[in-house]
Amino acid sequence: MRLVLIRHGQTRSNVLGLLDTSVPGPGLTDLGLEQAAALPAALADHPIDALYASTQHRSQLTAAPLAADRRLPIQVRDGLREIGAGELEMLGDEESIRTYLSTVGRWMGGSLDVRMPGGPDGAQVLARFDEVIVGIEEELQSIVGPRGSAVVVAHGAVLRFWASVRARNLEGTFGIRRPLHNTGMITLDGGSGKGWTAVNWTGVALGGAGLDDGAADGPAGEPAGWQVDGPAG
Repeated sequence: MRLVLIRHGQTRSNVLGLLDTSVPGPGLTDLGLEQAAALPAALADHPIDALYASTQHRSQLTAAPLAADRRLPIQVRDGLREIGAGELEMLGDEESIRTYLSTVGRWMGGSLDVRMPGGPDGAQVLARFDEVIVGIEEELQSIVGPRGSAVVVAHGAVLRFWASVRARNLEGTFGIRRPLHNTGMITLDGGSGKGWTAVNWTGVALGGAGLDDGAADGPAGEPAGWQVDGPAG
């Protein structure tokens, strides 16, 4: 099957550089709404059999124009939510952001037992995202067979983490070094049984340069400029 992972559109917390991971979270800015509105045209050549979003409001708003265009329901799954920031929630200082991203980076490097301060460890995050993906595979298999295609609209940190760990052709820490701006896209082929292969990593907005604002896409969208294999603090 084909799995198309798309990060949500811009939010006010992205603009402010905050670690905003709570549910349901903020809506979209005017730019975020424009980014979402550009998705149907950007994905016009992509077959889509099912559309999923997290329980966070921004992902559902981002998926809405595509759902209307393809006449598909948005299937909401809690396991697609962003990696919880725990004690770092709604902080935007350099040390807090470094702690959050370096913790995710250590997970990518294989240290899944490391815990986000006051939040989950990597194994917990990976397991709940895996559970949703397996469910999507089973649903598509029953509808269209093994060649189905699903779009998942979720969040920067969790998408970078999951794709880096699960794609056989990516180095584990690939996602911490590559951006995933608002409405950036990662495409994978394969399945949970035989493994996933990343075929595309579009780190900028799908709607084109005019809709991309990397300076205001929040901590979860930017690559880390430091080592990720040391202590997360």
